[in-house]
Amino acid sequence: MLVATTKKELVDALRHLTSIGLVPTMGALHQGHASLVKAAREENDTVVASIFVNPLQFQDLGDCDDYRNYPRQLDQDVELLNEAGVDIVFAPSVEEMYPGGLPLVWARTGSIGSKLEGESRPGHFDGVATVVAKLFNLVRPDRAYFGQKDAQQVAVIRRLVADLDFPVEIRPVPIIRGADGLAESSRNQRLSSIDREHALVLPEVLHDLDHRAKSGEPLRIEDARARLANSEGVTLDHLEIVDPATLEPLGVDGVLKTPALVVAAIFVGPVRLIDNIELHPHI
Repeated sequence: MLVATTKKELVDALRHLTSIGLVPTMGALHQGHASLVKAAREENDTVVASIFVNPLQFQDLGDCDDYRNYPRQLDQDVELLNEAGVDIVFAPSVEEMYPGGLPLVWARTGSIGSKLEGESRPGHFDGVATVVAKLFNLVRPDRAYFGQKDAQQVAVIRRLVADLDFPVEIRPVPIIRGADGLAESSRNQRLSSIDREHALVLPEVLHDLDHRAKSGEPLRIEDARARLANSEGVTLDHLEIVDPATLEPLGVDGVLKTPALVVAAIFVGPVRLIDNIELHPHI
């Protein structure tokens, strides 16, 4: 496995290769990332994984504790990717990705990037779209793999590809959960054992909404919000039922009539966690 730290090394290594799958990451890898690599390995001759903590998608362009405290463990990450079957790891510095300072020209994500997560984290998805566009141009993948846990990110990247005509197929990969039901996330590393126990209310609430939808019962979204807001150690950011493609709120509180997506974010201690679940109406 090759570890490339410069764009030239990456491009040279990819020259003349075909059938490339890309797995973009910010490192601090876990089994959720391994599932992305597995999906890419099954569909491509060459698998490239990037490890880059992108300051553009953090508050104040990275001048914040969330960016400074984000877990960085390159050696462990490279080992996991090697065992998972990655061919090339691209692990650039900030200076390599943004020579001469942060970019003047960005990919702007408009309304789809300014709601939900984007409302809580202004500019976040512009930063995501900008770095992903750079990776697409550098790697020229046939397919790119993203975890469904970041449902809004998947929707934003789909529109990036459609609106800017990138010749790449986007492959969402299902959420990987721990034995306790918590969605795998790099941020889980920052949870204490007590915080993790408190965080379990999030998948429990989503599971309850899923059960209600499948049973033909009223969803009672306000009750779900109240349960999160009043749970010990938890601060509710948002919980919404939205259209899976556009992320527009559906305003559903009674019995679900059409497929939908529940997206949620909470704070547990200093850590912000997100999760989602697809809802399907009772047949």
